[in-house]
Amino acid sequence: MPHDFDKDYWKQHWRERTDAAPGSMATNPPHPYLARETATLTPGMALDAGCGAGAEAIWLASAGWRVTAVDISTEALTLAAARAAAAGVSDRISLVEADLSTWAPDARFDLVMSHYAHPAMPQLDFYARIATWVKPGGTLLLVGHLHTPGGTGDDHHPPTEASVTAEGITARLGTTAWRIETADECDRTLTGPGGREVSLHDVVVRATRLG
Repeated sequence: MPHDFDKDYWKQHWRERTDAAPGSMATNPPHPYLARETATLTPGMALDAGCGAGAEAIWLASAGWRVTAVDISTEALTLAAARAAAAGVSDRISLVEADLSTWAPDARFDLVMSHYAHPAMPQLDFYARIATWVKPGGTLLLVGHLHTPGGTGDDHHPPTEASVTAEGITARLGTTAWRIETADECDRTLTGPGGREVSLHDVVVRATRLG
């Protein structure tokens, strides 16, 4: 059954995932690709599109970035604010409640990133939209669910409308405006709710805006 990924969907989604148990989205660490893909970047102004509970935004802020962290969910942003305060980086993170399918920033950024964010619009259209918010010479970092056959919406197969391939992303960006630095499809295993092992299939694309 298709997902709407609207405000009501994410409200329910986060209300079901705010416990502190291992594997909860409320306490998960940042995605493992973030440190690798930003290692050579000079900290500047970053935007986290679909920040959730703030793990990636907090990591960037701790590394010296100033971060605008945007999410449609009040519940997620409440968690992000508490985590940022506990980490001592609240002064480096601006939290914005907004629908990323319609909201736009009033400036462009040195880094725009998105980790597993799914707004109420086609996934590749979303990536193309947030890519316009990157400064010339800046970086776009996308971490998404890999599209695999037989997607059912469970932990192993996310909904088809929320999954992509590295080839699909890079083709949409093109080579005229972007230099592709990373285009990987990766498998990893983590501990999910209840201590259950969950296999994840990820897409990681990093690109530099030319010009």
